[in-house]
Amino acid sequence: MPRNMPGSRRGWTLALASLGSFLAALDVVVVATALPVLRTDLGASLSQLEWTLNAYNLAFACLMLTGAALGDRYGRRRAYVAGLLVFTAASAAAAMATTAGALVAARVVQGAVPPWCCR
Repeated sequence: MPRNMPGSRRGWTLALASLGSFLAALDVVVVATALPVLRTDLGASLSQLEWTLNAYNLAFACLMLTGAALGDRYGRRRAYVAGLLVFTAASAAAAMATTAGALVAARVVQGAVPPWCCR
């Protein structure tokens, strides 16, 4: 953070950056906790459950540098807002998934977004 930034703006920047990181971490914990229910409700196999977690982590790790470049190119604020909107839409898609494949696809989109808005 630049040192010449006003105190209230620094606080908002810290709060919003923390919110993005919190959402990303919370998402992983919630899905890991819900795995037994996902197995029952979606009839998912063990490998599908593993992909539910791993798809998020792989997309997150592979797109970290791309997300940083998007933030630098289009502006951090714009990338952050776009990332939160896409993450929210992907979360809604994951919540409404009726098959394990649809859930994994939504998780890939969720994993691709945090590098945009959490850096």
